[in-house]
Amino acid sequence: MIPAMSPATARTASVAALRLGRVVSMGAVAALLLIAGVWASWSTAPYVLLTKGRERGTVEVTACAREACSGPYTPRTPGSTARARVEIDSVAVRKGHAYDVVVKPGTDQVLRSGPAGILYAWAPLGGSLLLASVVVAGGLRRTRAAWVLAGSGVALLTAAFLAL
Repeated sequence: MIPAMSPATARTASVAALRLGRVVSMGAVAALLLIAGVWASWSTAPYVLLTKGRERGTVEVTACAREACSGPYTPRTPGSTARARVEIDSVAVRKGHAYDVVVKPGTDQVLRSGPAGILYAWAPLGGSLLLASVVVAGGLRRTRAAWVLAGSGVALLTAAFLAL
C-alpha cells in the first residue's frame, strides 16, 4: 500500500482494477466467440452469397449416407459442366428431391443456394451469438445487450430451421 493512501482508497482502487479486469477479459471472450462464429460461417458463406461468376445449377438427390447425399448435377449457368455425381450436406435434403446449388470451386461438393443456403451458411454465427449473450450477461453484466445478442441468435437459427 502506498503510504499516502488510506485503506478505504486502496480497497476502492483494487475493486476498480478487478472490475476493469473482468470487463476486459469477458469482453475478449465475447469478441472471440463472435469472431469464431463468423469464421465458421465464412467457410461456406461467400460461395452462397456471392454467386456471380460461379457454377450454379440443380442437383437431384439419388443417394444419402450419414453425412452427405449425392446425385447428378445439372448446370444452369453458361460455362458450368454437368457432373454425374456431386455431394451435398445431408442437412434437410431428401432423396428424390431437386435443389438449387452452387458448386464449390475445384471440388465436386455443392452448397444449397437461395435463402435456405444463406441461412444455413450463417447458422454457426447464430450459435455464437447465443453463447456470447451468456458471457455478456454474466461477465459484463450488460443485460440489454445480452438480450439483443440472444434474440438475434435465436432469430437466425429459427429462420435457418424454418427455411431448411
